[in-house]
Amino acid sequence: MNKNLLFEIGTEEIPARFISNTKKQMTDYLKTNLEKLKLNYEQIEIKCTPRRFAIFIYGIDQIQPDSEESFKGPAKKIAYDEQGNLSKALAGFIKSKGATQEDLYFKASGKDEYAYVDVKTKGSQTKDLLKDLFEGMIRSISFPKSMRWGGKDLKFVRPIRWLICLMDDEVIPFDIEGIKTGNVTRGHRFLGKSEIIINSESEYEQRLYDNFVILDDEKRKQLILSQCEDVADSIDGQLMMDSVLLEEVNYIIEYPTAFYGEFDEKYLHLPPEAVITPMKEHQRYFPVTDRSGKLLNKFITVRNGDSYRIDQVKKGNEKVLEARLSDALFFYNEDTKKPLSEFVENLHTIVFQQKLGTLFEKTERIRNLSARIAGLLEKDLSDLDRAAMLSKADLTSSVVFEFPELQGIMGRYYALSSGENEKVAEAINQHYLPRFAGDELPSTDEAVIIALADRLDSLAGFYAIGITPTGSQDPYALRRQALAVLNIMMDKKLDVTVSELIGAALENFGFIDFDSEKVKNELEDFFELRFKNILSDLDIRYDVIDAVNEVEKLNPDELLMKAKELDSWVKNHEITEVLNAFSRVCNITKKEVSGKGVSEELFSYREETELWAAFKGIKEKVELLTKEKEYIAALELLVSIKDEIDAFFDNVMIMDEDMDVRQNRLSMLCSIRDTMKNVADLSKIVNS
Repeated sequence: MNKNLLFEIGTEEIPARFISNTKKQMTDYLKTNLEKLKLNYEQIEIKCTPRRFAIFIYGIDQIQPDSEESFKGPAKKIAYDEQGNLSKALAGFIKSKGATQEDLYFKASGKDEYAYVDVKTKGSQTKDLLKDLFEGMIRSISFPKSMRWGGKDLKFVRPIRWLICLMDDEVIPFDIEGIKTGNVTRGHRFLGKSEIIINSESEYEQRLYDNFVILDDEKRKQLILSQCEDVADSIDGQLMMDSVLLEEVNYIIEYPTAFYGEFDEKYLHLPPEAVITPMKEHQRYFPVTDRSGKLLNKFITVRNGDSYRIDQVKKGNEKVLEARLSDALFFYNEDTKKPLSEFVENLHTIVFQQKLGTLFEKTERIRNLSARIAGLLEKDLSDLDRAAMLSKADLTSSVVFEFPELQGIMGRYYALSSGENEKVAEAINQHYLPRFAGDELPSTDEAVIIALADRLDSLAGFYAIGITPTGSQDPYALRRQALAVLNIMMDKKLDVTVSELIGAALENFGFIDFDSEKVKNELEDFFELRFKNILSDLDIRYDVIDAVNEVEKLNPDELLMKAKELDSWVKNHEITEVLNAFSRVCNITKKEVSGKGVSEELFSYREETELWAAFKGIKEKVELLTKEKEYIAALELLVSIKDEIDAFFDNVMIMDEDMDVRQNRLSMLCSIRDTMKNVADLSKIVNS
């Protein structure tokens, strides 16, 4: 009979941002290792609060199934000595497997025969496997920051204070570095009991609820949301929903009670973001709007507890927010006493990076690079230089110093209040987009170009001074910046290559001694890998990615379209013979840089005449279709000469003794190869 297993890890309060990823790591580990142990189960479910991870494994086997495994020993030719006795190698092998000579048998493996024994292992009781399973899980989890405590070697995101391990109603005793399992958990830190005895897995969740802990994080999240919406309705407002904030609030409380607070209406004269940011980012409050979406002087927050003396809690939260908004209003009034352009000189006082200079110097590079990119894109933008010059000015403002999340946003407001036009203001704001994965992208031409220039300047500068991402270390978020560049280029369908942009960016760093060509190649490889990851995330075949991903031609929009079309074509056609034909072309010409002209006078076989005629008949059409991004049509034309390619290889000696004839044939194949590679390198597609 199968049983239900509960394993609880009780901890100090865990930062909300770590919980979701930890749940995933736990689930992945358990699925993998339960499969290795050959233990069947119905379902794994992990529920958590800020102080616990509760792992439920429903319907798990009580006993591990018996197993039998064959082990390969030494070759038969060295298994016995000259007297026919067991060699040391064979005797050691038998002993290591706990077998006897009677268990021994020989069978062929490759060219020789080898000794084998079959070892039968009786399945263990599941409860005897749990210590290694759960300790291995705990030790396997990686955190951006982890802790050791109490002289233990064990590391976890926060100190582990208690453990529960129950199979139905049976306590499974073991310890992990002195932390013993039992059947005692803890309720809400202030409202619940400090010790709660759990008699069986089935009563665990209810016993926690009786002690002001709502264990199920999905149910708790929905409860928070519904409470907040009810409170918003009660004050004739609408909750400004934020799924990220909701997730964070969910993982900092165990028993939610939502309520609203108010602040002085004078703060509504601030830009809305200057009010919303202190609420959300600093206080974890939900803003409230009226039915038309206009911000109200109210907020909703969630208490970790019941409604006892909620009026006092309300006053305390209002007081904290009042202090932050008072600061914001003072700083805003001070900032708006002078035009945004006067903030630019202050950029001299902020170091961007010791070897790369100040933010003022970075801004000057952004201006230069923006002009270069506009030229590459053939864009004549009269407001571009002004927007680039002011793009970082708000970083020296008091509001942005206090609330860094508002960079660009406040720059837009300050630009408009200074009399700058809308294009300049929007570019200052939007050039920071995307701020995170999945965020919106810049929309105006000026913002797009400055966004590219800003990120490319950072990438080029850091690579020039030898600061590059290594492993999981990427302190300057260069991977994220490269992805932003690629996503902007794809979204805006920019007719420029990454290689051209990198080259332009590196020209700004003449004051640094570095190998420009080497750094350019490194950056191209870096972008190529990021682009491959983008395509892989779209479930495009790895070989298709290799077939289209040419660094020197890395135009992301063009290659994305090409990859999607080639991927669909490969998946929906029988192309084995086609791939074989073009692979033969690529293989024999791999040492040839390019064709050197083809002379029809040197043809002596009908097959080479027919191949050349067939290729000439499609070459210009293929090039035109490729230029017009009609990649499937171009592929179909290339496929149409497959029979001529096969006939040529089957009947013509390419490597003729006459060097002129040989080179002529190779040049013809090089022309076919180069035309084909302009569409895709079909030789990299793997037959499946």
